[in-house]
Amino acid sequence: MNTSKELKTCDKGHKYYKSTDCPSCPTCQQESKPSSGFLSKLSSPARNALIHEGITTLEQLSRFSEKEILKIHGIGPASLPTLRAALEEKQLSFKS
Repeated sequence: MNTSKELKTCDKGHKYYKSTDCPSCPTCQQESKPSSGFLSKLSSPARNALIHEGITTLEQLSRFSEKEILKIHGIGPASLPTLRAALEEKQLSFKS
């Protein structure tokens, strides 16, 4: 198993080391993290997965079942309690 890290540079010029082909720059990820709202409470992979699917509001999230959300690459079971709590705060829930 190759665990050596390769120096990469993102489009904005940030330099970082990665051991995978994943192109995400940690500095850019931190800069784009929302400071509030339910997306700010999620890990970067989960947040990016929802944004990629066009799910940026709790109203949009409530149109999906938990099973549908878990099928999205980047969303794992650990994200569900955070998403459920955010929905409940707005008196919403996942689709049955």
